[in-house]
Amino acid sequence: MTRTPQQPVALTIAGSDSGGNAGIQADLRAFHVFGVHGCTAITALTAQNPHGVTGILNADPAFLKRQLDAIFEDYQVGAIKTGMLSNAKLIHVVAQKLAEVPAIPKVIDPVMVATSGARLLADNAVSMMQQELLPLATLITPNMPEAAALTGQTADSIHESANIAEMLASRYGCAVLIKGGHDTTHKAVDILHMNGRLYTIATPAVEAPLSTHGTGCSLSAAIAASLANGRTLLDAVREGKAYIYEAIRTGCRVGKEAAVLGTPKQLPMDAVTVQPL
Repeated sequence: MTRTPQQPVALTIAGSDSGGNAGIQADLRAFHVFGVHGCTAITALTAQNPHGVTGILNADPAFLKRQLDAIFEDYQVGAIKTGMLSNAKLIHVVAQKLAEVPAIPKVIDPVMVATSGARLLADNAVSMMQQELLPLATLITPNMPEAAALTGQTADSIHESANIAEMLASRYGCAVLIKGGHDTTHKAVDILHMNGRLYTIATPAVEAPLSTHGTGCSLSAAIAASLANGRTLLDAVREGKAYIYEAIRTGCRVGKEAAVLGTPKQLPMDAVTVQPL
């Protein structure tokens, strides 16, 4: 008797990038590389390119709920990641649904500002995220400015980031990965707090990359895909870091001035260094 093959499933709850660099598009690219079927719940449409965001059309909260209900009705979701959730009503809808599936790993990327500098989260939505969404996370993945915004503490160095990671882990009861791309002194070094321990997750710096647009989305999506494949959280973070390193290293041009992250053919795991801090 022939058995029907089963493919792992990951869900991304995020905004759409019209340029295809970040958001839903970046997430599906990562899911594909990891061999995972991607389900999507779109929270917003954005008009953007690598130079900036020129418009945002948020999803109706009731329709976002219908997307999520339809997915969980029929798909065996193995991991979830969230990205752009631009207002309190959208965050509330997502938090309510995620609370219904406590056993599924959740990677929460607290997207606040685009790479271009465009504001993607309303000021009055930050408290909703802190109260309802972050406590549901398996892992949260703020960059240094987002980590500072969530805590009111500066994160301008590895040790400051480590202190903030401990603070966030204690506050929300989850693992914390603080992305170090905004630290010009220690490029490509992230801080992971997990199970009471601190680690540095590092890769070689890529000199003069063609594109870094969408790296945050891509990292959280890659980690979620790895979790959907059954990896441990530490291994998923390592695989996600390897994916981002190779995506940056293999970036390519898609226009006169536009470039996009590459689509890795394999994960260079030997490029990732994990050390206790």
